[in-house]
Amino acid sequence: MTAIQGDSAARRGPAAWHQMTSSFHHRNYRLFFFGQLVSVIGTWMQTIAQSFLVLDLTHSGTQLGLTTAARFLPILIFGQAGGLFADRRDKRRILLLTQTSAGLLAAVFAVLTGTHEIRLWSVYLLAIALGFVNVFDNPARQAFISEMVPPGDLANAVTLNSVAMNMARVFGAAVGGVLAAIGLTLCFALNAVSFGAVLLSLMLMSTAALYPARPASKKPGQIREGMRYVKSTPALLIPLIMIAVVGTLAWEFQVSLPLMASHVFGGGAGAYGVMASVMGVGAVAGGLVSAARARPSGRALCLASIGWGIAILLAAVAPTMPLELAALLFVGYGSITFNSMAKTVLQLAATPEMRGRVMALWGLAWLGSTPIGGPIVGWVGQEAGPRWSLVVGGVPTLLCGLLALPALVTIDRRRSGLSLAPAGMPRLLPSFISNGRGASSGQPITERSEETSDANTTTEPR
Repeated sequence: MTAIQGDSAARRGPAAWHQMTSSFHHRNYRLFFFGQLVSVIGTWMQTIAQSFLVLDLTHSGTQLGLTTAARFLPILIFGQAGGLFADRRDKRRILLLTQTSAGLLAAVFAVLTGTHEIRLWSVYLLAIALGFVNVFDNPARQAFISEMVPPGDLANAVTLNSVAMNMARVFGAAVGGVLAAIGLTLCFALNAVSFGAVLLSLMLMSTAALYPARPASKKPGQIREGMRYVKSTPALLIPLIMIAVVGTLAWEFQVSLPLMASHVFGGGAGAYGVMASVMGVGAVAGGLVSAARARPSGRALCLASIGWGIAILLAAVAPTMPLELAALLFVGYGSITFNSMAKTVLQLAATPEMRGRVMALWGLAWLGSTPIGGPIVGWVGQEAGPRWSLVVGGVPTLLCGLLALPALVTIDRRRSGLSLAPAGMPRLLPSFISNGRGASSGQPITERSEETSDANTTTEPR
């Protein structure tokens, strides 16, 4: 019996590793992963520099929240238009344009800071300009992930993308904290250069190896159509409500952590960099665990929300910096677990022709809510104390998980019943297959379609 169990465990090890890294078997995804990793390291350097630039200019937590909010205001207003644009256009070409624009804006930041011509109004202006770039960049980038891998690897690809973001946070925040203490200009300049990595990765991709969704045709009312689609699909609506609440109040660490570092623990940019890096280490660990899961469930999303809320509350009450860093490990673990599960649940539940609009709603809920949450968290941190800026995020995150759990468990059970269809029942081909060959959404297929490659034979049941 012991020998059999040992042999079984030996087989599970390689299988788990294969599941954890399955998306890396696709060259296009590998290019995208490493390009994003380098670029987001630069973005975190700029994030650290901008936070302390605003604090140096204003010494105000409210202004810090408002400048952070300015970056996401265009997403709040125009996010759905950006999602529809992504559904209609070549997402790779959109990203080439948006990433170039973001790099140029970082270069302007570097020049103004280096020449000491930076003013608060120019910070607002550049933040809003970057927000308009992100209106088109965010939905295209999120939806493009599904076009680099076959459907069976989508959950893994989304999670590994979140791992890349948090690996970048570890290095970017640590290096950014050190460089910000030396001079803010260098952080902005290195961020501008870092966009070259993602642009190179996009140009080196093989378009023949992509799995493009059929572009949405132009017709009136398509934004409203996307809203109605989400409203009528509880598997999308409930997670989006959770994301909106959590994104508004909990995902404001760019505001709360600088205040904790400077006003509670008496540190500066270096202390904030350490806190963000430790949070990133926890996130990378959480991402690797999440990547080993084949497909997340609604129940798992709720449990992630509950656990994350508890971790944020522990960080709010930690009395010393070592205990704060210990709590932030779990905050980071919870952040990527919740966020990657939420994005994966949405991408798997959405039909391919709606995926851009659905992910635009994710951007609206997760990022576009910052113009509301950022000033609130900043004001609470300034008036009631930085610890309360974490409490106002931890409590709603905990409650969201508890309240949504019964409904999402019911949806999971219903889906499980549908997936156990009688033998011989045809499954449905998704609306996208390799090399752009389309299929009608109701076309029945066998286990192996003659038109698809071996890598594209796994069809997720809807």
